[in-house]
Amino acid sequence: MLDNIELFSGLEPDELARLSSKAVIHSYPKNTIVINQGDISNSLHIVVSGSVRVFLGNEDGKEIILNTHGPGESFGEMALLDAGPRSASVITTEASKLAIISRTDFEDFLQEHPQTMMKVLQQAFACLRALTDTVSSLALLDVYGRVARLLLQSAEDEKGVKIVKQAMTQQDIANHIGSSREMVSRILKDLKAGGYIEMQGKQIILRQTLPRAW
Repeated sequence: MLDNIELFSGLEPDELARLSSKAVIHSYPKNTIVINQGDISNSLHIVVSGSVRVFLGNEDGKEIILNTHGPGESFGEMALLDAGPRSASVITTEASKLAIISRTDFEDFLQEHPQTMMKVLQQAFACLRALTDTVSSLALLDVYGRVARLLLQSAEDEKGVKIVKQAMTQQDIANHIGSSREMVSRILKDLKAGGYIEMQGKQIILRQTLPRAW
């Protein structure tokens, strides 16, 4: 279960087996809140199957998406370093199975394998970098710039063609970039009319280099 996870790369099979024995598997239906912003931090979560969305929300129901995680990825690393409240909420975007390792069990494991702490720190810093990038984008780019940045970051190269395979509705994109769905809709419509993007089912194909401005 853990051998393909970057956080635990470098561990021997018997070490991974001992750590796996400490994990508890939970199944969650789609659209289930796994973590609420402000909850007490006490565990690391690993996505075994399915996917989750990490977001910030307010009392008015507005949200900004910080990240998404799929199989083999983890979230909640900060809980292993800091007992403070959770900094964001996490919801499943499809039926998912998550492996949960408590901070107490992981601390015991780290005493036996201190080299793993460097991996935890790297993952935690990666989360901070992603958050910094999100804040920088919201502060410095206009709405079009944020849409273009998200499309480019989400695109995968397939035989020289960049394709956004991750299914994102216009509302999802709006939540990612802190804008309205209507504005996103207008931008995507114009990009499609200009031949820059093509919609194929739930995928977005980037046919040309996106313009610098809209």
